[in-house]
Amino acid sequence: MPQTPRLILRQWREEDLAPFAVMNADPRVMEHFPATLTRDQSDALAERARARLEEHGFGLWVVEVRESGEFAGFTGLVWQTFPAPFTPAVEVGWRLRPECWGRGYATEAAGAALDHGFGPAGLTEVISMTAVSNVRSQAVMRRLGMTRDPAEDFEHPAVPPGSPLRPHVLYRLRAAEWTRRRAAAPA
Repeated sequence: MPQTPRLILRQWREEDLAPFAVMNADPRVMEHFPATLTRDQSDALAERARARLEEHGFGLWVVEVRESGEFAGFTGLVWQTFPAPFTPAVEVGWRLRPECWGRGYATEAAGAALDHGFGPAGLTEVISMTAVSNVRSQAVMRRLGMTRDPAEDFEHPAVPPGSPLRPHVLYRLRAAEWTRRRAAAPA
């Protein structure tokens, strides 16, 4: 499982379900999604994430703070197959509890997921997407070295027409660029 000096990315456990549900019911966390999730929806998402990790060897890992053992949220790599010019594609994504915002955890955890994606998983490209209004996640994408071509921005088909969340931006990162950036990073 991927790790960083501060974070552990791991498989889902039963004790993750309650804090995960609280996070998914928080309007601040779900501000850039069409709706918050019920407990049943949250549990079903965790179960799908667990199953995909077992099936593909990558997926949405729980992010655990190494020092405290606290549940911070999730990050990982997910196949996107909804109808769009860029799908099918693997997306890097994240969702963290508000108490964990502003600490660099999203960039750190997503970086570990990308290391896994471009390493053991053998991916050649990873995308990321979010609502145009989600400037914090777009900043994470840029810190990861991802680039955006505004010509690829799109209307997300899973978001209702007319919603201010329907317009999405698309960022990309190729394995060669990730490897180059990692090699140039200070030790």
